Amino acid sequence: MDQSIGSYFDEFSVPAEVAAFVDRTIGHFIDGHEIAASTDQIDLIEPFTQGKLTGLASGSAQDVDLAVKAARKALAGPWGKMPPLQRQKLILRLAEALEAETDFFAHLEAIDVGKSISDARTIDIPGAVANLEYFAGWTSKLDGRTTGAVALPGETLTYTVKEPVGVVAVIVPWNFPLQILSWKLAAALACGCTIVCKPSELTPLSAMRLAHLATRVGFPDGVINVVNGFGQVIGQALAAHPGVDKLSFTGSTPVGIAVGKTALDTMKRLTLELGGKSPVIVTDKANLDTAATAILSGIFMNSGQLCDAGSRVYAHASVHDELVERLRVGAKNLPVGPGLDPDAAITPLVSETHRKRVLDHINAAHAEGAVLVTGEPMDGNGRHDGILLPTIFDRCTENMRIFREEIFGPVLGVARFETLDEAVERANSSAYGLAAAVYSENVDETILLARRLKAGNIYINAHGLVDPAMPFGGLGASGFGKDMGPEQLDSFLSTKSVYTQLRN
Repeated sequence: MDQSIGSYFDEFSVPAEVAAFVDRTIGHFIDGHEIAASTDQIDLIEPFTQGKLTGLASGSAQDVDLAVKAARKALAGPWGKMPPLQRQKLILRLAEALEAETDFFAHLEAIDVGKSISDARTIDIPGAVANLEYFAGWTSKLDGRTTGAVALPGETLTYTVKEPVGVVAVIVPWNFPLQILSWKLAAALACGCTIVCKPSELTPLSAMRLAHLATRVGFPDGVINVVNGFGQVIGQALAAHPGVDKLSFTGSTPVGIAVGKTALDTMKRLTLELGGKSPVIVTDKANLDTAATAILSGIFMNSGQLCDAGSRVYAHASVHDELVERLRVGAKNLPVGPGLDPDAAITPLVSETHRKRVLDHINAAHAEGAVLVTGEPMDGNGRHDGILLPTIFDRCTENMRIFREEIFGPVLGVARFETLDEAVERANSSAYGLAAAVYSENVDETILLARRLKAGNIYINAHGLVDPAMPFGGLGASGFGKDMGPEQLDSFLSTKSVYTQLRN
């Protein structure tokens, strides 16, 4: 661990057990044990100090094969033979253990991702606990059905059986590593599947800790495995492995397309939750206090590193100027600081490489004629702490990159509209379809707009709400399939139809 990180930890009183978990070489977690990293390692960088935390195993296809074999052994053995109510107890124990370590995991997310430790404590960890608790209840309710045949001659007995799809490969992004892992893990475990997880090479700590917790609370060896390394190696190996039955991926659209194509070669089931460029419509009937507060949260939470970020605002001409002023004041008042600072709202981006990518989008907005309201000037502010200031541009148009491309940073574009038909047409012009938001005090208006907007998730007078009982996923370039909600369960289950011809 670099000296700068040690000083950073001392300043914010990072617990000794957290520092000890971080200050060691991180390997893989396979068949119930952490396996030491090979000589090939990846430098794990802390986003605020830009110092090296530790080395991370740079895995290979051979490591993937070991993990898949462990998962298949558990599927054929103790986990596959375990009664549903016993699986439910284990999932609830994992939820309880995770909740007991809320502070530990919050520190991991702040150190690993650079995110606000306050958000991690109040959003990420409680959200992960809730997902485990919700899906634990489904373990005993995954029944098939018995039906009378409607066209067969004679007497028959026909019924269906629900079975786990098998070994599930889970590829998790770096922006919400624990919470998004829980979206996939909880449902897969409830259905009786076993898991091989590939966390981002930028943010592996919470997945490794959760795997340790699972073993501690009694999960059989091989049920939850974690293989670390680069996506182009581990992700592609999981997608190509014939022993993997299902791939659930959250990440960028280009990478999702690549692993999806590979997965189809072995006819895997696929869930792809990909990028977004979510529109926000603020009508002339909106409560501007509500709208401004929710829009700021929907774009600047996690420093804009949100797949469903409300990054395109269309404001009615009659409220545009007042809304922009409220957004400007709100953005300037957001406290800036390191992830471990509980008072900071805008924290470092996950890596310097990503920060430069976001800054390139900001420079493009300047060059293409968008008007800066507040935030980063051309070429940035010269900071060396990974932070980009919350940035708002006005007078944006659909031909600008700021309105076409997913930025994944603290950058908001605003445009004005005259009619609702115009707003809907412009909102639906993106290839993405993950989320959209509507702000209006008129109920009829919100319902009609929700019907017309092309997105998998519609927020009314709010943004970014998630709940374990509600499915999350997109349309178009934002992928297909759902995380969370009962709708997710079928993607981890196989349905077997049984026909029995009875004698007369």
